[in-house]
Formats: sequence, structure tokens, C-alpha cells
Amino acid sequence: MLGGGGVLGAAWMVGALTALEAELGVDVREFDELVGTSAGSVLAGLLGAGVSVADLLTHQLDGSIDVGPLAGYAWDYEKDTGGDRPGLPKVGLGSRELLRRNALHLRHLPPTAVLSAILPEGRGSIEAVGAMVGHVVPDGWPPRGGVTVVALDYDTGERVAFGREGAPVVDLPAAVMASCAIPGWYQPVRIGAHRYIDGGAWSSTNLDLMAGLGLDEVYVLAPQVSFVRDAPTHWRTRVERQWRNRVTLRVLRELGKVHDDGAEVTVLGPGEEDLEAFGSNLMDVSRRPAVIATSLRTSAVALHDPAPLPDRAAFDDVGSLSEDVG
Repeated sequence: MLGGGGVLGAAWMVGALTALEAELGVDVREFDELVGTSAGSVLAGLLGAGVSVADLLTHQLDGSIDVGPLAGYAWDYEKDTGGDRPGLPKVGLGSRELLRRNALHLRHLPPTAVLSAILPEGRGSIEAVGAMVGHVVPDGWPPRGGVTVVALDYDTGERVAFGREGAPVVDLPAAVMASCAIPGWYQPVRIGAHRYIDGGAWSSTNLDLMAGLGLDEVYVLAPQVSFVRDAPTHWRTRVERQWRNRVTLRVLRELGKVHDDGAEVTVLGPGEEDLEAFGSNLMDVSRRPAVIATSLRTSAVALHDPAPLPDRAAFDDVGSLSEDVG
């Protein structure tokens, strides 16, 4: 399970995936299920199409890849991600229809989905991400099963798990672009008659999608989750920590559903050193090398000697925005 987290979240997850393979002695491409949301959808899609973790790391470090699905593909992290600040958005609500449906159904949507509808449509383009995924899988879906990409239907408010039974049939690049379309930052991605946005508008990890699959073990790499309970002094960092606390509480609630299904779940999130490397802007490309280097070290330690997951009550003080819905 690969969660959302922007440019730096992707970098952190590549470091964590490298550590995970080393600790378990496995190739994560052989996992039964690869489920990705937002930045995690890019990694899940590429892994499902046969890209190795070693090549993902080389790619993050701006190295040359000579063989394999990513061979010869040039990517400019400074340019192709659209920068570390959103451009001026369009005027008006992003999705009046989603707000109307939520009101009619007595507020059944996660607060983050409602917030995404209030935000204006972004103007940024996510086409470069689609082009990279399209280099590996030009059309269709990875031939192996178990690859899921999560997005939110911006008009109906429905969570859509592309690649699963019942979801619209779509090419992998389009699904990944939809999953990465941060509301208020990037343009929604139109697939057929519907507009789609970042799956993180429903949940940063969508961990509950792992329930009911008969899995024995689930590994969750969640860049926006953190079990660190610090007290930063800068206002921007305090806001960022409050957001992380809300995300963490929701993930702990979703985790219960997977536990109830009989699976052992390991959740890996950024530790104190990682948070320092991140800063407060997950789209700050300049911090990427430091985030990768830190993750390679801290993730190895965390996986080798995992700490028990905290009780949900430790995060219940973050307010009603985290109420489990859907």
C-alpha cells in the first residue's frame, strides 16, 4: 500500500521500498497487491509494470537507466512536477455537484472530499507524470493482476479504485494522472464523462481497500502519516503536524478493518529525522536528495526493529475532521 505525499512523499517511499526489500529479502514487484494513491499511484503503477525498486532509486537520484522499462526516459524533477507552489487557480467552486450530493446524502463524504469541492479548480498540468507512466505502459493496464490506482470522482464524490472489478476501464497513465490531480493545484482529469481528482481527497492511503482480499500481511508506506508527537514552534509546521495527526487517525481507523480481516499490518511513516528533512512543503523538490538519504537510513531501522502502533486515542484530540466515513 503506497500512500499520497507529493514529490517528497514519493522520494521517501522509494527509500522505504529499498529498505523494505533489503529487510525482507523480497522483490516488492511480486507482492499480490500493489495499491497506490496520488504519489503512491505512480510507484504502484511502475512497479506493477515491472520497474524495479533499484531503478526507481536510480531515477530519483537522477542516474542513468540503461535497461528495463524506464530505460532512456528523461525526467526533470524541477520542471515536470510543476514547481513547488500552485499557480493561480480558476475562480469559483471546484465541484458544485459534489457539494450538492453531499448535502442531499447528509454529509456522507470525508471532510477532505468536501474541502476539495470547495477549492477552485487548479490550472496545473499533470501530463508529464502521465507521459512517464505511458513510456512504460502506453495503453491498457499492467498484465499482472493486483494493481489498483485510487482516485475520487469529482462530480459524484465516489471513490474509484481503477483496476478493480466494477471500476471504469481506463489506461494506466490516465488513472495515475487522475489519482495525482491535487485539488486546487492541478486540473481535474477527465475520463469519459467524469472528472477525477487526487485519491487522497478520500484518504491518504485508502488502506481499507486491502480488507476482504484474504491477505496475510500488508505493508503500508504512508508519507503523510507520522506517530511523532512533537511541538514545533513555527506556525506553518504546526499546521502541517495537525494535518498529519488527522491523516494518522484516519489510517489507524482504516487499519482496524484490515486487522479484522485477519491480516498483519505494518505501517511505516516518517520519523522525526524524516520530518525535519521534509520541511512543511511536500512539493519542495530541492529537499528531495535529503529526504531520500534520510529515508534509506531511518526506514531500515524502523523495519528492523518496528515499534508497536499507538492507540487511536492518542490522536483523538485532532478534531472532527478525522471522523471515519465512507
